[in-house]
Amino acid sequence: MSVQSFDKTLSRKQRLQEKQRRQLAVVDTVDKAEAKVRKAEVELAGAVAEAVQVFGDEQSASEGLDMPVEAIRRFLGMAREETAGSGDAVAAS
Repeated sequence: MSVQSFDKTLSRKQRLQEKQRRQLAVVDTVDKAEAKVRKAEVELAGAVAEAVQVFGDEQSASEGLDMPVEAIRRFLGMAREETAGSGDAVAAS
């Protein structure tokens, strides 16, 4: 059975339901991937913050990590936000 004849045998409602099911599955996959990216960015931010401490300053960490200073600062900001956010969570519990 070809795809065309399969589509013809389905009602409009069934075709719409199948399309919506595929769209929801894709949205779910993207949501999960975004969560993984966010987790990885948080881990990287922590590692960059540690590198700045070990290297002594942002410029030295930039050179040691071969990463632009702007990226170092962005990750430091993320690390600070994460630290502040976890502090809020501890205070709330």
